[in-house]
Amino acid sequence: MAKVFMCAFKALPYEERSSFLAELVKSRRYREDLIDLAAIESRRNEPSRPFSEYLEERKKREQK
Repeated sequence: MAKVFMCAFKALPYEERSSFLAELVKSRRYREDLIDLAAIESRRNEPSRPFSEYLEERKKREQK
């Protein structure tokens, strides 16, 4: 479904694509989703660590 939507979106004239994106940004919910997705994409290649490791570190910091 997403691929079909993206294909249709790309086929729209520039003005209609811009109008659609402007409507997305007007909606707080969708704006927050877009910001989250942009942050995830920009950090995609950063090193990661297991969540359990993070929790252990956090627990140690809170005990200090």
